[in-house]
Amino acid sequence: MAEGVEGEERRKSPLHGIENSIPVAVKELVAGGVAGGFAKTAVAPLERVKILFQTRRAEFWTAGLFGSFQKIAKTEGLMGFYRGNGASVARIVPYAALHYMAYEEYRRWIILAFPDIGRGPVLDLVAGSIAGGTAVIFTYPLDLVRTKLAFQVVETPKLRAQGLSQPGGIIYRGIFDCISKIFKQHGIRGLYRGVGPSLYGIFPYSGLKFYFYEEMKSRVPEKHKKDIIVKLACGSVAGLIGQTMTYPLDVVRRQMQVEALSASEHGLTKGTYESLVSIVQNQGWRQLFSGLSINYLKVSCL
Repeated sequence: MAEGVEGEERRKSPLHGIENSIPVAVKELVAGGVAGGFAKTAVAPLERVKILFQTRRAEFWTAGLFGSFQKIAKTEGLMGFYRGNGASVARIVPYAALHYMAYEEYRRWIILAFPDIGRGPVLDLVAGSIAGGTAVIFTYPLDLVRTKLAFQVVETPKLRAQGLSQPGGIIYRGIFDCISKIFKQHGIRGLYRGVGPSLYGIFPYSGLKFYFYEEMKSRVPEKHKKDIIVKLACGSVAGLIGQTMTYPLDVVRRQMQVEALSASEHGLTKGTYESLVSIVQNQGWRQLFSGLSINYLKVSCL
C-alpha cells in the first residue's frame, strides 16, 4: 500500500512530468553519453599511453606500457593519466547526436534519389559511413584538442618549481585555451589538421567491420544467433579487425595533429599520403602499428 502511494506521488511530481515530456531518443542519447563518458574515463590511461606511442613522444616510445605508466605517475601524478580525457568525453554526445540525425537524413535522401535501391545492409552502410564523416567534421576540433593535451607532458610543481612548462612547446591549459591558441596561430585550418586520415578511414572501417560481423554471425549456430553475448562478441571482434586494418591512418592522424611531421614551425604542408610515406621512411613501417596492442587491451578491459 505504501509503495502504491509513493508511486502515485512520484507520478504527480513536476520532475516526473518533465521526464515524460523528454523524447525517448533524447533519453537514450543522454544515457549513452553518460555510459560512454564512464567507459572513456575507465580506459583513459591506456588511451593516453597509446597517443604517446603513436606520436613517438621521445620520452615514451621506447619505454613500453608499464614503463610509460611509471613515467607518467612519477612526472605528472594521477591526473597525468587523464590528460585530454575531458575533450574526449565532451565529444561523445554531439558526435552521437550528429551521427544519428545525419544517418536518418542521408538514408531518406538516398531513398528519394534512388527509389529502386534496396532497403538492405548496403544502404545502411553507405548512409552510416557518410553520417560518420559528417559527425567527424563537426566535432573534429575536440579530437584534435584531445591529442594535443595528451601529447604534452607537464611536470608537477614538486618536480618543476616554476610550475607549468614544457621545453620547446606550448602549454595548453585546457580545452578552450587549446582551441584559442591553435586558432590564433593557424586559423580554422589548424583546427582541422589531420582530418583527412579520419575521413579516409571511415568507409573502409565501416565496410570491414560490417563484413566481418556478418561473416562471423553466419557461422554461429542458429539457436545462438539472437544471444546478446554472441552479438557483442561478434561486434567487438569485427571492430578490432576493422581497427587493425585501418590503424595506420590513425597513426598518421595523430602525428599530423601534433604537427610532428610539419615542414616548419608554422607550416602545415604535408598531407595524408606525404605523412604516411614520411613515417615509413623515417620511423619504419612498424610505427604505423605502434600502440595497436593497447586497443586489444582496452577491449578486454571493457
